[in-house]
Amino acid sequence: MRGLTLPLLLLAALTFLVGLGRGAITDADEAFYAEASREMVESGDFITPAYNYEPRFQKPILYYWLTAGTFLVTGEGEAPARFWAAMSGVGLVLLTAACARRWFDDGVALLSAAIVATSFGYYAIGRMALPDLPLTFFITAAIVCGWMATLETTRHHRRWVLAAAAALALGFLTKGPVGVVIPLLVVVPVVLLERRSLNVSVGDALTGAVVFAVIGLPWYFAMYATHGTAYLESFFLGDNLERFATDRFNDPRPWWYYGPVVLGGLLPWAPLCLVWVSPVWRFLTRRKDIETLELRLLLWAGLPLLFYSLSVGKQPRYILPVLPPLAILLAVSVLERTRDWRSLDGARVRIPRPRVVGIGAAIAGGLLVTLSALLWRAEPLLLNVSTPYTMAAALLIAASGMAVIIVGLSGAWRQIPLTLTIAAAITFPALQYGALSGTGESTVEQVARAVLSARQLDQPVGTHHVFVRNLVYYTHVKTEDLMDDAALAAFLDQDRPVIVVAPAPAIASYEMARGRPLRRLAEFPYFNEAGVRLRTLLWPDPTRDVSTAVIVTNR
Repeated sequence: MRGLTLPLLLLAALTFLVGLGRGAITDADEAFYAEASREMVESGDFITPAYNYEPRFQKPILYYWLTAGTFLVTGEGEAPARFWAAMSGVGLVLLTAACARRWFDDGVALLSAAIVATSFGYYAIGRMALPDLPLTFFITAAIVCGWMATLETTRHHRRWVLAAAAALALGFLTKGPVGVVIPLLVVVPVVLLERRSLNVSVGDALTGAVVFAVIGLPWYFAMYATHGTAYLESFFLGDNLERFATDRFNDPRPWWYYGPVVLGGLLPWAPLCLVWVSPVWRFLTRRKDIETLELRLLLWAGLPLLFYSLSVGKQPRYILPVLPPLAILLAVSVLERTRDWRSLDGARVRIPRPRVVGIGAAIAGGLLVTLSALLWRAEPLLLNVSTPYTMAAALLIAASGMAVIIVGLSGAWRQIPLTLTIAAAITFPALQYGALSGTGESTVEQVARAVLSARQLDQPVGTHHVFVRNLVYYTHVKTEDLMDDAALAAFLDQDRPVIVVAPAPAIASYEMARGRPLRRLAEFPYFNEAGVRLRTLLWPDPTRDVSTAVIVTNR
């Protein structure tokens, strides 16, 4: 494992750490965690999370603690807010390598870890201040340690039990019951299939339970002592049970929703999943049996996928825990078709060229070239990114895609895994610098500076359909979310002076309805990345896709 660690750390650093602080805290869920952590430091209250200066009961405490601790050491900022998500990505790369090496060999370990490090799903979430990747790390660690404790005979048996219990407790502190349910959902069926009895004594189980209780429960008791049953009802019933069983938090999505999400999360490696077509067909026609390790990995990926598919409230990032086993399965399948092997007498056996791997590589390369073309076309919309950066990024991604296509279709096809790894390692930093972050102030930072400059004393600030979540992080001023036109009108109709940040059409509509103009303090062009649709990428139009954020006051 020592020989694998350094190259994997360098690869993971490119994916998760390079340019981590570039790009503002987004107007999405990561604003909740970044701002709540900042307010934790500001208030000194490390028990009750608060967002927008009001208690936030939606999630447990661990990610807030980690980020607040980083803020105390480094000061607040985008990179410190995202640090633990990024480090969880690095940890998942090494954990995947350790699993694959133990169950297979160094080659599978290196490739599977490289797939994890260069998959779009982990890249996207690892650069956001969200607890989902830390949760994935703890779930993965709990599953692996649980299997080590129950299925394998080792000299340090009890250590694996304690490690599994600690991982369960940390997952419980990160996102609640799901941090315990998913590992048990995976570990228990596999143990029942592979062993007739658990390889865990009563003493081991009790010790693990004590470790879980000591780590995972005290904060919940502290919240109960502080807030009574309000937190327990809000979190366990509302944020967990209702999120799973109702459409209160997310619109209902079809049962097959996660299929495309998984393939998208595996990009640019997803086209290589074509190598599974033949084995699946042979299994369905009963010409191939599933080996023990294959079944273990399939259950690891399939059971959480089934669990989340049964839920009403679906979100793409929920199924991040299924990517490590899929990466290992994919690495095994690709290497079986791209590397020579030795017979029992030691003779080297050269395998024939696998057409399916070459086709998959050509498709993967084509997708990268397409991405570069879309990035080139979207350049007029990237208001805070310098044009030379975008053009350079598009050219680098195109060259990487062409290299993958050439290798996949040429006699160098054995280098497909290495070439695609390098291409992805180039693509993700290029995207970060050429599309997702600028060299100067972001629009939300400019708006925040203008609001603070215009604000008098304790003048209320409202936001309407723009910078609703992240403006408070940059102003350190409580903002009111004006969710609809009626709320916007009521806020502006107050007798006291107020400041509103809203899209220009909404302000114009209010002025027309009231028959009086508002005083404009500043306005900024704004491109809402969260509102990007396929049409936006294929036919970008600044007059349609770039809006104007206006800062106004009613007095």
